[in-house]
Amino acid sequence: MSRTARIPNLGGAKAFVLHRPHGTVSSIIRQLSAIGLAATDCWPELPAEVLAADFVFFDADLGFDQQFPWAPGRAPMPMIALIGSEAPGRIEWALTHADAQLLKPVGNAGVYSALLIARQNFEARRRLADEIESLRERVAERQTIVRAVAALSARGVDDERAYAQLRSFAMSWQVSLEEAARRIVAMREEDGGDQSHRA
Repeated sequence: MSRTARIPNLGGAKAFVLHRPHGTVSSIIRQLSAIGLAATDCWPELPAEVLAADFVFFDADLGFDQQFPWAPGRAPMPMIALIGSEAPGRIEWALTHADAQLLKPVGNAGVYSALLIARQNFEARRRLADEIESLRERVAERQTIVRAVAALSARGVDDERAYAQLRSFAMSWQVSLEEAARRIVAMREEDGGDQSHRA
């Protein structure tokens, strides 16, 4: 598959431009319309409809965290910073929100590539967040299994036999090993120790 075939069609997407009235806004909206996006400009707040947007452009020079109904780095859509100032503090702030950037003043080009880069970086960020969450869940599940084995070991068997008992419980209850471990741990927390009469 060629690289060109993977470029998404952006026609019909919705974009918001969070920027004070300025020629930059007109240029961006003109380019967005030519690409096929429906664009809405707003300042100083984003409307509630932004949560259904596909992209958000925002002013990195005058923007602030409270303008967004999400935490920095948690936007539910690709974010594009409109940067005019090279003040380190402003750039650092923009980096906490942006998936791509567009330098001001915005001319007659640049918006399309910013959209594609923002979408690609956004999707990579989401994949990474999903992987991290999956790893956290796996670590939590392993900790639960360790706790269940420890609870079963407290009944006078070694860890290997306790793990075998846990597997046996999982098969007899027809649940996953992790679910069986959660049940064992919950039982221990309920009655303070021996699960043999329950299992």
